[in-house]
Amino acid sequence: MSRKRRGRENPYRRPDHHTRAAKAAGFAARSVFKLEEIDRRARLLKPGQHVLDLGAAPGSWSAYAASRIGRPGVLVAIDLKPMQQALGGNAHIIEGDAYDEVHVESGLIGEHAPYDVVLSDMAPNTTGHRATDQIRSFDVFMRALSLAKRLGKPGSSFVGKIFMSGHFPDAREAVRLAYEDVKVLKPEAVRDVSYEIFLVGMGLREHMQPKPDEETSCG
Repeated sequence: MSRKRRGRENPYRRPDHHTRAAKAAGFAARSVFKLEEIDRRARLLKPGQHVLDLGAAPGSWSAYAASRIGRPGVLVAIDLKPMQQALGGNAHIIEGDAYDEVHVESGLIGEHAPYDVVLSDMAPNTTGHRATDQIRSFDVFMRALSLAKRLGKPGSSFVGKIFMSGHFPDAREAVRLAYEDVKVLKPEAVRDVSYEIFLVGMGLREHMQPKPDEETSCG
């Protein structure tokens, strides 16, 4: 009799206490606890702020941020995928590409700029080839940082996810050049098997913002 071969369980899909706690609290994903810890340690989100959430789906980061900034704060969340999380009345959702100039220039992203905080939990579509995924993660991170510099107000903050690799020092240096203070954080909710880490930039330097005639497409 032949045996049915069982594939290895995907550790990223295995429920844990963070998964259960997020569900109990009404959040779509366990990643909410990553932002909660980052916010607690860096003191980023405050009432009345304008916040841009890049790669927002399924919506846990957006829901947390929207609750922290309240009204008259404004949150703009954008992702190619649909949101699975109910958000407050201070949130605007865009199902689309964050690098599309239609959204950045004349759409909701541009309408509510400049931002006090830009968040990016974006990650590339992984291939399973670690080196390839690391390069793609670096590219995604740098594009998010470019938007944060372009759309953030002087003194604003940026949170970006990146896979730890040989490219990490370059990413950290890019944040250091743009912001007065930099933190490297790996929240407790990041799974042990994951090599993701977060770079936090605080205090966007005023000279990093491009003049209107110097702005170029991020795409």
